[in-house]
Amino acid sequence: MKRILSVLLSCVMCGTLMLTACDAAPEKPSGGNEQASIEETITGRWMTSEIDGEPALTNEMLAFNVVSPSEVYTSVSLTSSSSALWHEPTLTDFSINGNVMTFMNTSPAGISFVRAYTITDISENEFTANLVVTRSQDGGIVVARENVFTFVRINDDFSSDIIGTWEGSCTSEGSVFDDGQPHRWEFHDDGTFIYYDQDGDSWVPDEYAAGDYFVNGTLLCSRWFEGEEDCREWWEITIDGDNMSWTALRANDDGTTFTATFEMTRVAE
Repeated sequence: MKRILSVLLSCVMCGTLMLTACDAAPEKPSGGNEQASIEETITGRWMTSEIDGEPALTNEMLAFNVVSPSEVYTSVSLTSSSSALWHEPTLTDFSINGNVMTFMNTSPAGISFVRAYTITDISENEFTANLVVTRSQDGGIVVARENVFTFVRINDDFSSDIIGTWEGSCTSEGSVFDDGQPHRWEFHDDGTFIYYDQDGDSWVPDEYAAGDYFVNGTLLCSRWFEGEEDCREWWEITIDGDNMSWTALRANDDGTTFTATFEMTRVAE
């Protein structure tokens, strides 16, 4: 009898240990493992899709390309006061520490910007992060903005396909871009462009025709000057052979938004 009780007790103890082992929560990955996972997943091109849970205005987007944790190119086009950053896929100081990605840029006026993204969720094609931007100028450091950003992966790159001359018109009826007129753009491989107006059967350079541009993945940013005014536009673009589409989410003066679109075709040289 004692032997039977001993065997039964041993079986109960083994079963209890097995259940305890099965129910135990798995260990959380260490900070090093988390960083390694983010470094692997973040490789590639990304662009902003949402800011604070709302669709991002196209002119407020940012794009970056992580070739490796030590080689990252960012594109920024800001026009606010003296912080008018213009980075056309530029090699950027970048680091990953745990789940925090940090980008460091300096404006032409010598103002330093540090953008720290604390990643809260990440998958193969999307990630969300809390952003804190600090600005350093004349020895002082201030928090310039705090937002929640969502980024999506960019799988295409039209930086070479856009080179050439394109003709088309606005297809978003009723928008501020809908002037009922054809338009022509000539994009050069040196990062400059010329805009043309139609004059009868001829095309002539516009008064503010010349400007510069860059494409990062599917985002086109152009810049030109109207007198002293620095004018810039972001567009999301797609190119399929000799056809190109532009789309952008814009804001009205009253805070409402609208989507502007253009369709164009390549002009034979």
